[in-house]
Amino acid sequence: MTAKVLVTGGAGYIGSHVVKALGEKGYQVLTYDSLVTGNPWAVLYGDLVLGDLLDAKKLQEVISDYRPDGVIHFAAHIVVPESVAQPLKYYVNNVQGTLNLLSAMIKCGVTKLIFSSSAAVYGVPERVPVPEAAPLQPINPYGHTKAMVEQVLKDLSAVGEMDYVSLRYFNVAGADRDGRIGEGKEDATHLITLATRAAAGKRSYLSVFGTDYPTPDGTCIRDYIHVEDLAEAHVLGLEYLLQGGESEVFNCGYGKGYSVLEVIEATKQVTGVDFPVKYEGRRPGDPPVLVADSQKIRARLGWVPASDDLDRIVYSAWRWEQKRKVDVKC
Repeated sequence: MTAKVLVTGGAGYIGSHVVKALGEKGYQVLTYDSLVTGNPWAVLYGDLVLGDLLDAKKLQEVISDYRPDGVIHFAAHIVVPESVAQPLKYYVNNVQGTLNLLSAMIKCGVTKLIFSSSAAVYGVPERVPVPEAAPLQPINPYGHTKAMVEQVLKDLSAVGEMDYVSLRYFNVAGADRDGRIGEGKEDATHLITLATRAAAGKRSYLSVFGTDYPTPDGTCIRDYIHVEDLAEAHVLGLEYLLQGGESEVFNCGYGKGYSVLEVIEATKQVTGVDFPVKYEGRRPGDPPVLVADSQKIRARLGWVPASDDLDRIVYSAWRWEQKRKVDVKC
């Protein structure tokens, strides 16, 4: 019998790519999304239920009726500077919303969860590439919310109430290889999305926040992972749990980093557009370097990235932005 999966936030950027990957592999999928930042057109498989994680009653009704074999949980606020400016918004949605989800799952006997975590839990890591065993010391409210949920999951797992896989994402970028879905938020904050929008003329310039970091060119260094490789990691994590795997934490990244200026240069080369760049001060909450040690997920889940190439990531994002007709000039 085909496994049934509930995906919270499945109409969002990453969630929709995971829904697509699940649908292509024959899973039954139900997306639960508030559509505050998601888009119904992005849900290519299964049904979509409009709902908020803070609506505990509806959430429990949906889980009780659908009876999923597993849940993949995305629905969260994710913008680091906004979390610094509006911390309560992040704690309410990301922590309380997840507690509502976990409570509903436990009441309905659903015990398998894939959690969308973040490299932000590491803060400014002492070692790079950073392994999963590194201490969690987030430096912004967004990272704190993810670390808090991971602790809750660890405690629930210890008493046998939940089996989970927590995937700590590094910087996600790119779009569906078929060009059907991609980043749809008009206020997106990911560097490669913003760079390709600048190249497409949808932004009048690209901002660089900080040129005085302790890195070779003074700009932040990040590990960029193609969204489809990340989606595959979710499917592998789900299969691992459904086959009886124990609770685990995995980094999702390629193990190498690129600076902001290197990404800008790659985008200009791929697109052939020399778009304007504006240099500004640092944003609050940005660590200088974040690069993943991803040996664990490769060894344990057999994860083999298919798009480990910066130009390929940029090209897929560029192709998507050329398709999008929305004018989002700043």
